Amino acid sequence: MAIPNMAATAQKATLLIDLIGAPTDVGAGSRGASMGPEALRVAGLREALQKRGLQVNDQGNLAGPTNPWLAAVNGYRHLAEVSAWNQSVHTAMHTSLSAGHLPILLGGDHCLGIGSVSAAARYCRENGKKLRVLWLDAHTDFNTNQLTPSGNLHGMPVAVLCGHGPTELTRIGGTTPAIAPDVMRLVGIRSVDEGEKLFVRQTALEVFDMRYIDEMGMQKTMVRALAGMDQDTHLHVSFDVDFLDAAIAPGVATAVRGGPTYREAQLCMEMIADTGCMRSLDIMELNPALDLRNGTAELAVDLVESLFGKSTLARS
Repeated sequence: MAIPNMAATAQKATLLIDLIGAPTDVGAGSRGASMGPEALRVAGLREALQKRGLQVNDQGNLAGPTNPWLAAVNGYRHLAEVSAWNQSVHTAMHTSLSAGHLPILLGGDHCLGIGSVSAAARYCRENGKKLRVLWLDAHTDFNTNQLTPSGNLHGMPVAVLCGHGPTELTRIGGTTPAIAPDVMRLVGIRSVDEGEKLFVRQTALEVFDMRYIDEMGMQKTMVRALAGMDQDTHLHVSFDVDFLDAAIAPGVATAVRGGPTYREAQLCMEMIADTGCMRSLDIMELNPALDLRNGTAELAVDLVESLFGKSTLARS
């Protein structure tokens, strides 16, 4: 695999990081992810990136509708509210990218990936870039209103981005679908609803589940997940904190045992950093209400530092 090796000093000199908070849990089945952006700030995300020599602009939080906490209608919970939040996310992320900045979306639940990834896809179409999306998650998030056991839209963003969903969401970004399935690489998967399993297989999503990681190791997994990228590739990383093993990251509403360890997660992030291609990032599903002394937020900040080049030894 050919991975571009871009000097860290040049990257620091040219990139301005925009922090964009989206404090909502409107797409989730539990309350608390709306506090995620502030938990990441309290954990020192901005300061950690600044210590790496990066320029960081915290743009504060987006505004949107409150969580009405209602039952699903036609298989979707809170469709109007989810649509409004994702439109705001899309606009903010696209504005940041168009200014030449690297946006980091502070979630909020993972339904917000619809707005974030569609913004990256729109930017790539407008600028002749290739898009690659790494979806780091315990779940495939490939439900539809016909398949979902709950109606929670945080279980549907990958399907929506691939064109399977209501027009209020699939048309965000101007094209339906926002992306082709072959743009996606899902890593760390270990919880897939029964209805999703066949749909994932039929769609031919490239999924690296925990069995694959157990058998092949994280290094070979990431080599394959990152294969084919070059300097014209815009890499969007959508990091759901429940990607991590529940033993080290309890501060999520949908924790699943058997995920990547701390060292595996660090290797994953360092190999992403080595490509020099990451140009947008989501940090999703952090739930401080379920955390212990903000430890999961601090772990997330630690891993994000590695995405921006932190390593044990100085590397080219």
